[in-house]
Amino acid sequence: MTTTPLDWILDADPLPNAALEAQAKRCLLDLVGVAAGATRTELADRARRFAVSQHGGERPLLFADGRASPTGVALHGAWLIDALDAHDGQVLTKGHAGVALLPGLLALPEVAQLSGRDFLALLTLGYEVATRAGIALHATSPDYHTSGAWNALGVAAMAGRLLGLDRRQLHHALGIAEFYGPRSQMMRCIDHPTMLKDGSGWGAMTGISAALLARDGFTGAPALTVTVPEVEHLWHDLGHRWYLDEQYFKAYPVCRWAQPAVEAVLSLRFGVDDPATISRIEITTFHEGKRLHVMHPDSTEQAQYSLPWSVAAALARGTLDTDAVTTLDDPVLRALASRVEIHESDTFNARFPAERWASARLHLDGGRVLESEPCEARGNPHNPLSDDELIAKYHGLAEPVLGKRAEELKRIILTLETRAVGDLLDLLGPAEAD
Repeated sequence: MTTTPLDWILDADPLPNAALEAQAKRCLLDLVGVAAGATRTELADRARRFAVSQHGGERPLLFADGRASPTGVALHGAWLIDALDAHDGQVLTKGHAGVALLPGLLALPEVAQLSGRDFLALLTLGYEVATRAGIALHATSPDYHTSGAWNALGVAAMAGRLLGLDRRQLHHALGIAEFYGPRSQMMRCIDHPTMLKDGSGWGAMTGISAALLARDGFTGAPALTVTVPEVEHLWHDLGHRWYLDEQYFKAYPVCRWAQPAVEAVLSLRFGVDDPATISRIEITTFHEGKRLHVMHPDSTEQAQYSLPWSVAAALARGTLDTDAVTTLDDPVLRALASRVEIHESDTFNARFPAERWASARLHLDGGRVLESEPCEARGNPHNPLSDDELIAKYHGLAEPVLGKRAEELKRIILTLETRAVGDLLDLLGPAEAD
């Protein structure tokens, strides 16, 4: 039995049973679908141009023309997935691991030597390290940093094992990743949504850089989120508690904090014959959800971080899809969003971040009022999306971009443990519908 995080990262089997294997494939399928869907955003082409022009190299980009260095591939891929806020997350980190892990794993040429099972095992390892680092950072820092501040350590751990780093080198890689990781303030992006998103592009790039630097003898200060006494308890259960199983999957491509309100209004929609008859929409939620305040977004980033827009789209369309956050000139949605009022609940505040809740009251013409029960977002471990729902989400995101390739890619991912990883890599090229 290993006793330290470094020993576990270097020597453990991160995929000891079939249930974890299945969960790793679910995460991979969801991330790939989000990456494909995200190619429709404005950020996607900007990310490609920057990676190719400023990080020149020979590694292929995820679903994009051009090639870049390993750092450029990691940066581009995480920027791409982060461009569409539909990827997995974990409540105690208040953020996202997979968005950086998959691009980080694809960045290095050594990945082509792996079996499909080994690829899934490294991805699992990354989730375990990144999630613990994220929880540790929130426990030891007074500020709320973006996911890139801690998912960089998961990328460095995966890359370190893939590159064959020794124990000393891995120690320095984790320290470099933590020190250089983007300690950017998350709530600035909530209050002013832009292409900065959740810092995960820089997190993925930093993690790959850290492993490559450490291999070359570059030294780093110890990673405090791994080594200080007050976080030891978060690392002692490596190999026993699996944070991979505690990731949530999003039903909709918007900030998780808006999704309880979406579920609340959807629970009332059956009682609304015509959304135009809704005169007022009251949402009660937690403080962070209330901060998603933009009423009439003029960019997809603003739409993805807008509770009023998310609620309006759900009421008008009965769901919330990529079109709702990329096509922003719909007069019906703009009118409904104008009718949203957001209130804060002390009870819901006390449950955050482990739980996120909201309720809704719809005021209809004629004086009728519909009131929901308190609602959570779907997709948590205790209220999961089914396999069928996840697959439908994947197809909804990937098919418009990949065409027939989407079905073949799904088949490869769902049987990846029996394949060479090259079968997967061959299908991750430019996103042109077949």
